[in-house]
Amino acid sequence: MENFIYEYKTKVFIGDGMLQQHLSNELKPYHTILLAYGGGSIIKNGFYQEIKDILKDKKVIDFSGIMSNPTYAKVQEGAKLVKDKHVDFILAVGGGSVIDACKIIGAQAKLNQDIWTLEFIHHQYPMQTVPMGAIVTATGTGAEMNGGAVITHEELKIKAGVLGFPPVFAFLEPRMTMTVPRSQVISGAFDTLSHAMETYLGISSQNHVSDDLALAICRNTVVHLETICKNENDIEARKNLMWDSAMAENGILKIGRKTDFQVHQIEHQLGAYTDCNHGQGLAVIQPVYYRHILKDAIDKFYRFALAVFPNEVKGETKEEIAESGLECLEGIIKRSGLPTKLSQLDSTVEITEALLKEVAYSCHLIQTNPRILDHQEIFDILKECM
Repeated sequence: MENFIYEYKTKVFIGDGMLQQHLSNELKPYHTILLAYGGGSIIKNGFYQEIKDILKDKKVIDFSGIMSNPTYAKVQEGAKLVKDKHVDFILAVGGGSVIDACKIIGAQAKLNQDIWTLEFIHHQYPMQTVPMGAIVTATGTGAEMNGGAVITHEELKIKAGVLGFPPVFAFLEPRMTMTVPRSQVISGAFDTLSHAMETYLGISSQNHVSDDLALAICRNTVVHLETICKNENDIEARKNLMWDSAMAENGILKIGRKTDFQVHQIEHQLGAYTDCNHGQGLAVIQPVYYRHILKDAIDKFYRFALAVFPNEVKGETKEEIAESGLECLEGIIKRSGLPTKLSQLDSTVEITEALLKEVAYSCHLIQTNPRILDHQEIFDILKECM
């Protein structure tokens, strides 16, 4: 295990009723609130008015229209509004896209220079931010408990992680996920599974505590994903999936180790060229990628199979059990109704071999996975996904 410093920054409220009990108190020090959200579903389902009633003594500035795969232009629009209206707190209401955008809005609002240039050209990072909190309505990304944000720079055709600051608090109320389409709940759960699995498959010493924790999150996510597929109204399953999502990306699983996030890098670039759903893209790419690296991490895949699919896995040798674990992974993808081919993704952009080549050759290569890929192999993986 490598040396590390861990500091937990986000105060989490999990369970229904927490918002009414605690939000007002958490916002006492602040006066002008930027209320940020997406396409307006929170207005239709009543959550907007519920939150506005709690904020009745505050000056509230609306910032709507934050899209899936939030763009850098939208971030800059939000940062300008924060500056112009002298906002002293940002309240993000939504899923990972809204929360991610608000992290970078807050940081950009405190800078006199372009944050993309600061981080990607000068390799420096913001030192202060307008504080923000999160009310999670769609789970899966784990954005509510970390400082990273995935932003799409449309001009550069790059979808990448930008570093901001974590929310000071996060409300995880399962009832708020009840109006989210079933497909989004399922794709979000698969994103959680991907986070834990890609952390687990990174470079670590044998019997690393993080490995055991990551496998536990994988198992719990699979169990409750199966439950949701049978009964999407199961609140307890939704609550577990919310906490799985937060645990997978709050840094605890990554302490003292290196991670393998090559699948995420591939899907992020696919998202930079298309408007496909993130979790769905991961579901298509992940099994194909894992078959490419199976022989490079037999022990890891063997442990994964036994820990995550203990009642389904078959085989006698380590290799057979590892292979069976990937078959089980493919099985839950199919049972959940997730796509298994790129042609099945919901995207307005036609996915062609020429486009996939651009995605592959612009993709960031991870150096800490079981085997380092090159751009040609990523292209081969994407062609197999068609």
